[in-house]
Amino acid sequence: MARSNVCTRAARPTDWVDGRTVQTFHQPADAILVDAVRAEITALPTYGYRRAGALVNRTRALMGLQSINHKRFYRVMKEHRLLLPKAPKRRVSSRVHDGVVAVAEPNQRWCSDGFEIACDNGEVVTGVFMKDCCDREIIAWRAWAERGLPGEPVRDMLVEAVEARFGQASIGSAKLEFLSDNGGAYRAHETHALVRALGLEPIHTPVCSPQSNGIAESFVNTFKRDYVSLMDRSNAKVVLAQLPDAFLHFNEVHPHSSLKLKSPRLFRRELARRAQESGAN
Repeated sequence: MARSNVCTRAARPTDWVDGRTVQTFHQPADAILVDAVRAEITALPTYGYRRAGALVNRTRALMGLQSINHKRFYRVMKEHRLLLPKAPKRRVSSRVHDGVVAVAEPNQRWCSDGFEIACDNGEVVTGVFMKDCCDREIIAWRAWAERGLPGEPVRDMLVEAVEARFGQASIGSAKLEFLSDNGGAYRAHETHALVRALGLEPIHTPVCSPQSNGIAESFVNTFKRDYVSLMDRSNAKVVLAQLPDAFLHFNEVHPHSSLKLKSPRLFRRELARRAQESGAN
């Protein structure tokens, strides 16, 4: 035993208690924090302690208050049984994927994929989206009350995405990849011709390798878990009416783990501010 440890123990008072063994530790503001967390997860019950904490910290920042560490959110939510159950372990794919889909700057690579939403009356809503592989914003999307993914809505979405980011029907001299799977709507000659006319370079994932389009695949899982699961899915018309708010919430509010729990558009605004400050200097 070290001499310093012996001296410390000898100097302890008789009523000393090891704080690490005390199980009833609470900070005075824990009750206020629980109310703030409940206010966030009531509308978003699929959010865990990190995303719920990020939303609470955004509100605190607007009020001029100090942010709270995620470990405290975990402790408080665990004590009040507000944590989500642990996700089941994912099955490991036999196909090795060691590539990187994400990019360092916006408008270097866009990815796209389709999804289906089953309605209670048997109808199916099909959708498709365009996502930036850097800032994760859903640039454009289309949805319709019919099964199947034709090429026309994909091409309309492509034109809208280019106009949304570049303000014109061409990206000019920028180098931008368009990543998708091997679906017929993406492989069609008309789609390839339009992609190249817009100034994009079409690239496709290897067959039986969804990991190669992991950012788009991950969004489909997130969208169905955090938004579709909470929708009124009585019929296709009702679902289609709810999709604009869902995509808007994802872009403006949803904390993204790859963006340090910022929303896509909050991250884009921060990038624009940094670029403006660097240009001024």
